[in-house]
Amino acid sequence: MASFLLKSVLVVVAVFSISSMAQASDPDILSDFIVPVGSAIDGNLFTFNGTRAIFGSVIQKFSVTKVGKAEFPVLDGQSVSLAVLQFPRGSVNPPHTHSRAAELLFVVEGSLEVGFVDTTNKLYTQTLQVGDLFVFPKGLVHYQYNSNRNELATAVSGFGSANAGTVSLPTTLFATGIDD
Repeated sequence: MASFLLKSVLVVVAVFSISSMAQASDPDILSDFIVPVGSAIDGNLFTFNGTRAIFGSVIQKFSVTKVGKAEFPVLDGQSVSLAVLQFPRGSVNPPHTHSRAAELLFVVEGSLEVGFVDTTNKLYTQTLQVGDLFVFPKGLVHYQYNSNRNELATAVSGFGSANAGTVSLPTTLFATGIDD
């Protein structure tokens, strides 16, 4: 009887512990979509045209065009966002992490050298060509580099969160203004 009682208490504690864990993810919504305050519900609500300007543009340095809930409010609660990454010749997207989402990178122009470091400090690298996809697991440090000195590179990244939570390591480590 005591053994059964102890097992029952352990099961209850385990269930409570699991159910009370903090989750860093998008909230589940109770409707089809969230309408931003003051927005009309029509096709325009679901349309984002902020990426039009990147096509045919000439870039001089690495550029990211983000499309998350900050830029496209109807993404709130949809657990999805994307970014268009444009790499001039020889440019890099420095080491960074996304604390709330994995990243699926799709190369649409040029080639990229990519890599990430896992929690055992092992580096995984790959050279990607047009049409290749690469996944960066959630929360792991990763980078992309256009080593080609003759071609531009462009990639589209998809995220499983409306706010992936980008943390740039060089900026975080060296540009915080914290006294040495």
